[in-house]
Amino acid sequence: MKKAPKICFAVGITLLISALSLCVYNINEDKKGGEQAKTVLEEIKAEFPEPSETIPAEIKYDLFAEYETLSAPTEPVIQIDETIYIGVIAIPELEIELPVMNEWSYPNLKISPCRYQGSYLEDNMIIAAHNYRSHFGRIGELHSGSEILFTDASGKIWNYEVDNIQTVGGTDVDAMQFGSGEDWDLTLFTCTLSGQSRVTIRAVRKEAQT
Repeated sequence: MKKAPKICFAVGITLLISALSLCVYNINEDKKGGEQAKTVLEEIKAEFPEPSETIPAEIKYDLFAEYETLSAPTEPVIQIDETIYIGVIAIPELEIELPVMNEWSYPNLKISPCRYQGSYLEDNMIIAAHNYRSHFGRIGELHSGSEILFTDASGKIWNYEVDNIQTVGGTDVDAMQFGSGEDWDLTLFTCTLSGQSRVTIRAVRKEAQT
């Protein structure tokens, strides 16, 4: 019977060490991801032409135009080493500015936010990122009216305003995609700390300031 308290104490110490190790690992991954994104950001900005142009909300690509025979417009991209980037996303309120990769994968997400699906040219882009504080870990702090800026690879600026914030199930793909058409022009999402759900930001494109 006397061994029981010692065993419980040993188990407790082991669990504590494991928790601390996981915490240190997450902090290091966050720092590493932030540093990698910053390095890529500097390279992408060096590729931007000058001056940039803000895209007004009234300019939209009509995917279903009856008499249009032209193909969908091609997005400009910037290639850094072997990786393709479509632009830079900035959230002034959170003081973050990050490159956006063309395609998502788990290795890519460790470096920067990635396009999950859609296109800014069609007002249905969805961007995913890790919940690192240096990436999208703080987007839950945004509110209706918060500003989001996306600068495409040609240097043109697309200005968005947060419409609402939702939390959807981690495997609820339909909920994530809902509204990615005419209701919202841009969606950002990241996992919660538990990984069971996703913080989801819905935004609409604003008219250009004159």
